Amino acid sequence: MLKVLLPTLMLIPTAWLATTKWLWLTMLAHSLTIAMVSLSWLKNLSETGWTSLNLFMATDPLSTPLLVLTCWLLPLMIVASQNHMTHNPLNRQRTYIILLTSLQLFLILAFSATEIAMFYIMFEATLIPTLILITRWGNQAERLNAGTYFLFYTLAGSLPLLVALLLLQNSTGTLSLLTLQYSAASPLSSYGDKLWWAGCLLAFLVKMPLYGVHLWLPKAHVEAPIAGSMVLAAILLKLGGYGMMRMLVVLEPLTEKLSYPFIILALWGVLMTGSMCLRQTDLKSLIAYSSVSHMGLVVGGILVQTPWGFSGALILMIAHGLTSSALFCLANTNYERTHTRTMILARGMQMLLPLMTSWWFVTSLANLALPPLPNLMGELMILTSLLNWSHWTIILTGAGTLITAAYSLHMFLTTQRALAPSHIIAFEPSHTREHLLVTLHLLPLLLLVLKPELVWGWAT
Repeated sequence: MLKVLLPTLMLIPTAWLATTKWLWLTMLAHSLTIAMVSLSWLKNLSETGWTSLNLFMATDPLSTPLLVLTCWLLPLMIVASQNHMTHNPLNRQRTYIILLTSLQLFLILAFSATEIAMFYIMFEATLIPTLILITRWGNQAERLNAGTYFLFYTLAGSLPLLVALLLLQNSTGTLSLLTLQYSAASPLSSYGDKLWWAGCLLAFLVKMPLYGVHLWLPKAHVEAPIAGSMVLAAILLKLGGYGMMRMLVVLEPLTEKLSYPFIILALWGVLMTGSMCLRQTDLKSLIAYSSVSHMGLVVGGILVQTPWGFSGALILMIAHGLTSSALFCLANTNYERTHTRTMILARGMQMLLPLMTSWWFVTSLANLALPPLPNLMGELMILTSLLNWSHWTIILTGAGTLITAAYSLHMFLTTQRALAPSHIIAFEPSHTREHLLVTLHLLPLLLLVLKPELVWGWAT
């Protein structure tokens, strides 16, 4: 663990001491090296499942793909942010990079924590850098409002979790993930126990987000700078899914009955947010709502509690992290040139940036889960486990899949096809930096097709 944690920590003094000319290049080279080193975690040879075990941290087949995704995303965020940060004073550029680095540090500690208390602290700590990113470097005047929504939704959801964890510590005497799975299951029959169950999961359902408590997400995405949108879509939403998978081991006898309304709400959310995507005029808002739709499937897969559901949820989380982040990067390349997120005002991009259109096409197809991409593997496994749970779910999941295909194609056709608007006169060509950025998103996605067992998690 230290071979990744210490270099990540040393990025902070590097950001302060690097010269103006070499700042972005140095940070990119260092963070990319850390990302390459993190790939060694994927080689899990232990029979117990837990590797890199020390007093506070360990990796297992569930946390490893998410840890690698976290490390992989920092260099991508640095590449994506370089252009729109060039006009900022040097100190602000340094602060921005340090915030991204601290975010990676908190996320590594959260995903590798063996104590649920440490996971909770790091889960909350990720709020601070993200909030500063949204409120300081956001694009529009609405950013303070978006930051407030983001903060209060997450805090209100996670305070019951703190109380629930203290109660769990009181009753079992431990919060270690290594020993909790062997503790005796309590009957959990009273109303208080049912409230405790809800308290344990509410924080994660808000973070995912479940339909109904999702209002903070489109606001936060739309107002955040590009790095904020990328890290929100790719990793911060996955904290919710990871936390749910970890906590469900403890909540065993109750989940079977109490999860009904949440699964129904999640699947209804897939339908509703997909329908909202069809009507969006704002490009970033459309991609944000599509995240809610995909995460609805993940919630369903996790709450059904079958090995297939868990595996499908993990695969879809990783695949969605790369796809959604790539979509935000592509939306940002449009925004940097046209200075608008409205799709009607920034259409006909195929005429102006033909090579970018091919990236848009591949990413849109990944978003609608084209075979043989991991997105399809994850969705199919979740659909199968839901169908096994109840035959009625096929109506909601089937309609959700159709709507996903519809809005992905709608997004591609609206932005790329049609005539370019007459007000666009001077237009900057696409840069190698932008092509590299999208390549580094889509390459892991395509390579996972060849070796999907890396992200299958526990079920292998």
